[in-house]
Amino acid sequence: MEKVGSADGTSIAYQRSGAGAPLVLVHGTGGTYSRWAPIVPALEKHFTVYAVDRRGRGESGDATAYTIEREFEDVAALVKAIGEPANLFGHSFGGICSLEAALYAQHVSRLVLYEPPIPVASVQIYPEGIIDRLQALLDAGDREGLLTTFMSEVVRMLPHEIELSKSMPAWPARVAAAHTLPRELRAHEGYCFDPERFKSLSIPTLLLVGGESPHFFKEAIDTLRQTLPDSRVVILPGQQHIAMETAPDLLVREVLAFLLGPAM
Repeated sequence: MEKVGSADGTSIAYQRSGAGAPLVLVHGTGGTYSRWAPIVPALEKHFTVYAVDRRGRGESGDATAYTIEREFEDVAALVKAIGEPANLFGHSFGGICSLEAALYAQHVSRLVLYEPPIPVASVQIYPEGIIDRLQALLDAGDREGLLTTFMSEVVRMLPHEIELSKSMPAWPARVAAAHTLPRELRAHEGYCFDPERFKSLSIPTLLLVGGESPHFFKEAIDTLRQTLPDSRVVILPGQQHIAMETAPDLLVREVLAFLLGPAM
């Protein structure tokens, strides 16, 4: 893997493949760059794909203190290092990182956000005490239990979806990175989304949401639709939060139609 230095000096690793305009892939909580494996072969036919390992996992470095802002800077550092306008595709927590990085980097051509959990007033994402319970599982050394509990109780994934994720080649790397999960959730709880900061963000943006996803993802997408001036929503019928695994062809089709299509 190749690496780039972030603003705080942390080394951020990424896997580069394909040829064409740059496309940076930013995975979500409990993931690694390998989470994109089911769709990278289709994407790299059209783009130079940069699949990032976010800080604290894989070959990426980490820092003693963790803040959500460092994650934004990590993505922005890679975009800047590419040296030409790049497309950004962020999933879940990686969607928030990508959105914020678009403000930091100012070299983003188009933006794809798949269910970023933007905080919405009066909408509860986390069940009472869940982060403490996840931390307890980590402290007990039960990384797989931590990950599956997060998937079932926070993301509200169905049992068959969890089993599908566990069967994927990326699963061992996800379990190995599970220690990053509680800190991200705590940082996300403290994250304040200010729509005014993004009102002038004129980057063409595709907002993806599963037709069967939990309501808080749908509320987040609606908030972004009302906030971002050049955005549109595409519903992935029959899907929830992991279409890269449950419907990779559908996901690729919508992403390519947006990234390769005319300006909105």
